[in-house]
Amino acid sequence: MQKVQPNIIELPLSGVDSEHCALIVDKGIAKVPGVKAHKVELNNHKAVIETEDQQGLPELVTAIRGLGYDVETIKNTFPITGMSCASCAASAESMVKAQPGVVAAGVNFANSSLQVEYVPTIVTPAQLKSSVQSIGYDLVIEDSKEAKEALDELQQQKLRNLKIKTAWSVGLSIPLVVIGMVFMDMPYANYIMWALATPVVLIFGRQFFVNAWKQAKYRSANMDTLVALSTGIAYVFSVFNTLYPQFWHQRGLHAHVYFEAAAVVIAFILLGKLLEEQAKASTSSAIKKLIGLQPNTVTVIHEGGHQADLPIAQVQVGDLLLVKPGEKIPVDGVVISGESYVDESMISGEPVPVIKQADAKVFAGTINQKGSFQFRAQKVGSETLLSHIIKMVEEAQGSKAPVQKLVDKIAGVFVPVVIGIALLAFVAWVLLGGENGLTQGLLALVTVLVIACPCALGLATPTAIMVGVGKGAEHGILIKDAESLELAHKMDTLVLDKTGTITEGKPVVTDVFWLDKTALDRNILFSLEQASEHPLADAVVAHLRGDASPVKLAATQSVTGKGITAHYDGQTYMVGTRQLLADHGIAFPEVVHVWATDQREKANTVVFFAGIGKLLAAIAIADQIKPSSKAAIEALQKSGIEVYMFTGDNEQTAAAVAQQVGIAQYKAEVMPQDKAAFVKALQQQGKTVGMVGDGINDSQALAQADVSIAMAQGSDIAMDVAKMTLMTSDLARIPQALRLSKQTVRTIRQNLFWAFIYNLIGIPIAAGLLYPFTGFLLNPMIAGAAMALSSVSVVANSLRLKWQRL
Repeated sequence: MQKVQPNIIELPLSGVDSEHCALIVDKGIAKVPGVKAHKVELNNHKAVIETEDQQGLPELVTAIRGLGYDVETIKNTFPITGMSCASCAASAESMVKAQPGVVAAGVNFANSSLQVEYVPTIVTPAQLKSSVQSIGYDLVIEDSKEAKEALDELQQQKLRNLKIKTAWSVGLSIPLVVIGMVFMDMPYANYIMWALATPVVLIFGRQFFVNAWKQAKYRSANMDTLVALSTGIAYVFSVFNTLYPQFWHQRGLHAHVYFEAAAVVIAFILLGKLLEEQAKASTSSAIKKLIGLQPNTVTVIHEGGHQADLPIAQVQVGDLLLVKPGEKIPVDGVVISGESYVDESMISGEPVPVIKQADAKVFAGTINQKGSFQFRAQKVGSETLLSHIIKMVEEAQGSKAPVQKLVDKIAGVFVPVVIGIALLAFVAWVLLGGENGLTQGLLALVTVLVIACPCALGLATPTAIMVGVGKGAEHGILIKDAESLELAHKMDTLVLDKTGTITEGKPVVTDVFWLDKTALDRNILFSLEQASEHPLADAVVAHLRGDASPVKLAATQSVTGKGITAHYDGQTYMVGTRQLLADHGIAFPEVVHVWATDQREKANTVVFFAGIGKLLAAIAIADQIKPSSKAAIEALQKSGIEVYMFTGDNEQTAAAVAQQVGIAQYKAEVMPQDKAAFVKALQQQGKTVGMVGDGINDSQALAQADVSIAMAQGSDIAMDVAKMTLMTSDLARIPQALRLSKQTVRTIRQNLFWAFIYNLIGIPIAAGLLYPFTGFLLNPMIAGAAMALSSVSVVANSLRLKWQRL
């Protein structure tokens, strides 16, 4: 018995910073099946693993990540060319997955893309390209703008060629059908039909035979195999009957020819492919719109004020750029000078232009209105918010919904099963069909091969996902993957973070109760709060700016958890909690106590300002509730979703906010880990839980939730963790996202129903199942038209999503 040679896998590790970490990872690797030997090299930040084969790589990566560490992998999306059906996608996907170093891979037939996660130290894009090329497809691994333009031109050229081939095929098939149906007894009819059919089958249909041969070399089969077998058999059978009619005449049979069937089948399939390609182009229009938001050139201001137009690819971080009226903003940055309104609807979904002044952030792809301004570039190229949005939408459109996994398995065995049914039908006809059994058997075989359509199955889910994700992007709802889009409609419980989600997340002064108000008091309060590091101090500074001037304070001191004190003109002044005032013996009048209690019941925070031994003012500060929050929460509750709120804020503030927005169930004073535990507890009750948050402290709970939604104005970490991101702070987008999920899932189910029903009904009829009962036999030409129509109808049904209201 031959000994199996072991494989050595070297995995680059991340987060393994100590011997203890290395020991944990080493023990975790030992538990993975198939591992023969292993060691973690701490200094080299890698794990060296000896296995029986490299197929266990995904399990190794999952095990390491499950321990809280990471493997350095690259996730990328590459265009893939040369596919003609869902079986092609399955072949290409299995070939890529078989490559050493590939952690996960998925091929999306609808948008002709490969999403792959791989270990760069084991496999390269060039090696992946070679593996795909070996089975007759190709991978575009160049990521430059020129490469994308070349690919786009290649696709356009392919579409033009398809139009020409379709036009010629249809043009030659029309006289073929007329002769075959009406003038079959005219002199040399068979030879005329042979002459008309040959260019259609052998020239315009050549791609089917070439691709089928490539598949056969690797013991695989796809849609091209079905088309090549069916039309090839019909054509060869007809040529034989034209040249040797006496073979049949000697047996008392008429020598039928099916040139028109072979040609018309190819014409219909080409026409179906043309309509399918045009419809698929419409499903990815959201990406094209987003890419179109980027201008090609920018105006750079050099030192000395000299202006120059440069290609956008040459812009560097730190460049000073000028935006004129009506121009698109080229990159992300911050305004240095000037003022204008900017239309940010493409990114946020908000129709009202936003004012941009000094220090305001601007984003690539947004449109400047009438003013002009200069801004400093902060993020360029692939780092801009628009580029992140485009990448996220591309990845989501290329990802697979859970239901697609079942469809992929079916598509993978579909073609061999169809070929088996076709051969079975042929044998049955030959044995049971009497004197015309051979002819009818050949017709049944051809018709079964023609009518079977794995494309309809392959397109059912991804086209709906592409349209759904694109529609979400147009409405300011970014969906990271298909799974979250499919799962969102099942959500029955939603947990909302308070700060920044229900509320604005930006404290503002709502009221000031002055007991002794002088210009000097205002100036001292302003200066104290300017010196304070407390987040609420910014709200007071913003409130007083314009009405107060800074004064020079002495002996400024922060008192942790209480406030700040300082001296002015020999007197002590302070801003902070009531406890801070009590520590300095400041009296607290009853009228202020009543006012402060009233403010707290309104969910406001109250701070106090005192000096010269007495209370001078009380200041109410609130994180105001967003205008849309109450209506959005009511809409969610009406749709049957149970809404919870939690916050790190105190019980009194939490209760006031919950009451104002109509939430009955809430938790106050919770820590980040408590949020995740709360979500998990709800899940253990059998609920499908959604979580909405915007801060770093929400990331743990977002990761735990079944459906995680981040607010774009929040932290980058929350956006990275969440499966959906709202590009506006408006909570009304959440009911829209749930409606979009329901519409998309309904469309997927409709597509799958029609694709399955079509094949379940069409294939038995094509085999001749109805003939013993009704005498009906399906014509191969009709079968070709039905096959083409099935794919087109699935894509057209997906496109209906575009026009449905959210």
